[in-house]
Order: sequence, then C-alpha cells, then structure tokens
Amino acid sequence: MGDEPEVAELLDRGHRLGADRRNTNYGGGNTSAKGTGNDPVTGGPVELIWVKGSGGDIGTLTEAGLAVLRLDRLRALTDVYPGIEREDEMVGAFDYCLHGRGGAAPSIDTAMHGLVDAAHVDHLHPDAGIALATAADGPELTRRCFGDRVLWVPWRRPGFQLGLDIAAIARDNPQAIGVILGGHGITAWGATSTECEARSLEIIETATRFLAEHGRAEPFGPVLPGYEALPPERRHDRAAALAPVLRGLASTDSRRTGQFQVGHFSDDPAVLDFLARAEHPRLAALGTSCPDHFLRTKIRPLVLDLPAGTPLPDVLARLRELHEAYRRDYRDYYQRFAGPDSPTMRGADPAIVLVPGVGMFSFGRDKQTARVAAEYYLNAINVMRGAEAVSTYAPIDEAEKFRIEYWQLEEAKLQRMPKPRSLAGRIALVTGGGSGIGAAIARRLAAEGACVVVADRNVEAAARVAGEIGDADRAVPVLVDVTDPAGVEAAFAAAALAFGGVDLVVNNAGLSISKSLLETTDADWDLQHDVMAKGSFLVSRAAARVLLDQGLGGDLVYISSKNSVFAGPNNIAYSSAKADQAHQVRLLAAELGVHGVRVNGVNPDGVVRGSGIFSSGWGAQRAAVYGVPEEELGAYYARRTLLGREVLPEHVANAVFALTGGELSHTTGLHVPVDSGVAAAFLR
Repeated sequence: MGDEPEVAELLDRGHRLGADRRNTNYGGGNTSAKGTGNDPVTGGPVELIWVKGSGGDIGTLTEAGLAVLRLDRLRALTDVYPGIEREDEMVGAFDYCLHGRGGAAPSIDTAMHGLVDAAHVDHLHPDAGIALATAADGPELTRRCFGDRVLWVPWRRPGFQLGLDIAAIARDNPQAIGVILGGHGITAWGATSTECEARSLEIIETATRFLAEHGRAEPFGPVLPGYEALPPERRHDRAAALAPVLRGLASTDSRRTGQFQVGHFSDDPAVLDFLARAEHPRLAALGTSCPDHFLRTKIRPLVLDLPAGTPLPDVLARLRELHEAYRRDYRDYYQRFAGPDSPTMRGADPAIVLVPGVGMFSFGRDKQTARVAAEYYLNAINVMRGAEAVSTYAPIDEAEKFRIEYWQLEEAKLQRMPKPRSLAGRIALVTGGGSGIGAAIARRLAAEGACVVVADRNVEAAARVAGEIGDADRAVPVLVDVTDPAGVEAAFAAAALAFGGVDLVVNNAGLSISKSLLETTDADWDLQHDVMAKGSFLVSRAAARVLLDQGLGGDLVYISSKNSVFAGPNNIAYSSAKADQAHQVRLLAAELGVHGVRVNGVNPDGVVRGSGIFSSGWGAQRAAVYGVPEEELGAYYARRTLLGREVLPEHVANAVFALTGGELSHTTGLHVPVDSGVAAAFLR
C-alpha cells in the first residue's frame, strides 16, 4: 500500500460499507478520497483523488482497484465540457487526468466524486435508499424523511452532468449531507472519512426507519391461494428437475458463441413471499430500476404464471411457451429503442426466472455472475417492497433502461473482458474425485474454466479437493456411492441446484482386487462390477437425463484401463469390469450422438504414484504378481512401455481435457491410450 493515509482510510471504509449488503450490493457503488501526493516529475505536492475503478467492489477493494487522478486536471474538464449530448466523451478525457502509472480504469461515476467539494464521497445502492428513489412521489417522501439534510436529484443517467448536478447541490446547500438520486441510489460526503461513512449510514438507517414506521403491512398484497411456498424437500426436488431445462433455455443465444450459461438457485424467504403475493406479476413486469440491478438481471424476469402444485410436465410446457414470448418481447424492446450506433443485441434470453412456490433461478457466464444476479434481484424485491409500502413503485422507463443497457461505454467495458477459458460455462461432475486420478481431473477441468462437482463416497476427501480448487462458485463436494441408484440421482440433483445442470461427466470411480481365477470370490467379482460396470451405467443414465433435458449436448468420459484390452495375469474381475466400461463407451456413443452427446474413454496404464487404488493394497498385490518391490512398481510399469515413462494422474487428466476442451468436437466412441506405449494394448 502507498504511504498516503487517505488510501488506507478509503479502503477500510469501503470494506466496512461493502460487508453489509443493506448498504450496497456486490460491485455496486463507489467510494473516494481526496488528498495530496507527490508529482512523479517535479517531486512537488499535487492534489489527488483516489476512487474505486470501473468494475470493482468496495467490499473487497484493494489499492490496485483504485483509479488515481490529478484533481486539478479533473476539475478543469468543466471548462471544456461539451454538454450533455456529448458527455460520454468525458470518460475518455479521464485518462488524461491519471496520476502515475498503473491503477484501475476510471469509472463513469468519477465526475460525481471529483466535482463534489468534499474530501470524501460515497455513492451507494442501499435497498432503503433506492425504495425512496423509485417511489412515484420520491421527492416528497425524501423531504418528509430527511427535511433539508438530504435532497432529491431527479433521474439522470450516470455521467459528467450528474456529477455537476450533485456538486451544485452540495455547494448551494451547506446543511446537506447527501442526496437521493432518483431511480438510482444515494450519495453522501464528508470532510473526513469517518464523517462521510457516518453520513452514509445515517441516510440508510433513516430511510430504513421511515419505511418501517410509515409503510403498510402487506405492500405486495394478499397471498394468492396455491402460490405459497412448497415444503423444502418438494421445493428442492422441483428446482432440481427444472434447473437443467431452464439452463438450456437460458443458453439459447449464448450457445451459438460456444458459451453456456451457468445457473444459480435461490429459495430465499423474501423471494418465496414475493411470488406468493397477488401483486407480484404487476411488479415483476415493471422491471428493476437501479442501473446496477438491470444490467445484471435484464430489465425484467421471466415469471411462471402457474400455481406451485402444477404437474411438472405442464410447468415445463408453459415455461417453454413463456421463454419464446420473452424472446419476442426482448427483440421488440431492442428494435423499439436501438439506433444506428447501438451495439448488436446481446441475447434475448432471461437472466432471472421466477417460479412460484419454488424460487428464483438466475443465469450468467459463470457461477459468480449468476449468483450476483440473484442477489441483485433480491435487492430489487426489497426495493419494490419499500416503494410499495409508502407509495407506488415507479422505475425509470424502458427508453432510459435501453440507453444504459446498450450504452457504448457499457459495451466497451464488456469488450475489455478477457477471453473465456476453454471450458468456461461448462459444468463437470467427476466420480471418485476425492483422490488420485479423479482429483487430478477435477483440478484440470477447473483450471480450464469449468465449474466442478467433486463426487466421492468419501465426502471429506471430496471437500478437500473442492476447497483446493476454490470457493463454491468454482467447485462443490457431493457424497455419492456409485452403486446406489438413488444416491447417484441425488448427486446430479445437487449439481443442478449448485450450477444449473451438468455438461461433462467423468466416470472415474473404481477399485481393484488382484487375485487369480481360483482365488477370486463371488464377492470380489460383484464388488468390482458393481462399482465400475454398474456404477458407470448408473452415472451415465442419470447424466443422460440431465443432458437431454438441457438440450446442449455434452460429454461422457470413461476412465477405463489398458486392461480393458490387455490380458494380464491374476486380474479377471477388474479387467472384465474395465472391458465392460470400454464397451459402454461404444454403445453410448452410438445411442447419444443424435443428441449431441459425445462419449469417449481414456485407457491408462497402471498409475502408481498419487493413485487411490494403488495405495489401498492394489499396488502390493500387483507388485507381488510381477515379483518386484512395491516401491519400484511404477518404474517397472514404465520400463515395459515404448516410451519408458511412468504414467501419473495428471497425464490422465490431460487426456480428459483433450477430449472435452473443444479441439476434438467431432470425435466420439474413441479410446485414448495413456500408457506410454503398451504394444499389447494397441487398439485394433
């Protein structure tokens, strides 16, 4: 961190404000501080402003996320401001005000912070503040709530002119501590960081009390019979059944660019209550208002118009009808307001789907985006509740929403985003993912951008692997015994609730017992065939249901073995089960190809180091068969190969990625040897 005390105070203030979602949502709002730094050329003092950069989040902000500008140059822009019709040009001018090297790109709200004559400024999106900002009689409510301590600013799109407007109010009203921005949020200022933070919280807490004291009891109207929340178990079962279908619908446009949407499910009590009330269709149709809300949720959600207990086939049929209608309406919206210079329509699919009795499904390019969209729509519900409690919810009109959604500056921000990784938007489920080959596969797929469900009968091991990969936006552990049909179905339901479905399933769970024919018991045979042959069948069957519901194609990968084609001694049960798996690949490739599902296999040689199977006794058994010390088994296997190299879990993971990463899009029914060249296992 730099030496300036203002920076430390600014970051601390932002972290405290951003930690409470009642103050502002993830990525919403910005904070700033003014102070003195050293000119890198003259060494003399220079007035600076530090302000949260474009796309950052105040709750997790670091110094690298701050834009640092010379205050004199920023304020000098008022002398060359060409007027509101050309105010977007000022964002490019901010670059000429930057101080030093590095730092974040200045955001559209930089003028708001720089032009207000106060050392510290906060701009936040609290639900209570936006409730007043979106009320039909917002100016009068603001006066009643705050007197002349907080003033009203009519709706204006974020930009240089809004900064001038707020600066003028602050200058002409020395008693004021902040403003309510119509349709938008709040801005507060102070001479010190402590004073600014206290004033922001005062505005939020005062608005919250005002809504509670003056609001009516049931702003969303009475409960609609039949629209009440289903019991938790029924609710989650219904959500798991709906999620893959909705994910497929929400990916209608994005799949054309090779990207699928990732899903998130929420049955927050506030969502369920909203959907159970009589006014929810009217309010949902009005859409969200705060720009940060509808940029992430689109201007309105898709809302199912059926009671909670409607049979699933009828629900699915109606959702497909509503999806087509939503797409038509969105295209009409785009065509109504698009001009010659408007960016191309980005996609007509919903980001938010509301299902009475069940909850909210949200979709985005990755899990975090989908989850944050849900958080924003929950904020929007809270805003609607507050506005309806004391007035009538009256968001900004669609023309203004379009101006922001298809703003050239917003488009430029999207174009600056890094190119997605190969498996971005894909959801993988790996059985036996808690150790060895499965863990290596889970890590590799996650590194390539996939969300990963780490499935294992040892849920603690699965949780360790998932934790190594990252937080729940990247990987989740799931308990599964692949021999249990109900448990397998439950694992896929968990994947649907976590990420919206599944695209890439790796049948990796396995074990081995090395015995001669006469020593192999019925139990030995049944155990190995139950786990590998039957287990793969159960997993593939459950996966196929999800893949077909999504309609997005997908991948099944079997981790078979060179033993599926190689005849070795004392291995009858294991090798037979692996041969069963190998033929499942061919059978399912033939059956599922019409649905765009590719089925392929990987045939490794013995993976000794890092393998769960070998460490559980299999290694000692195989070493005894070949008459070598167990610690030399990996080297023994390597010596008998053409390349003379030992096979490790990472090498198997590489093959799985090669089959699923996009370059082999026209390959199915293939077995890829990962055995360093075992001539006897060559496929014929």
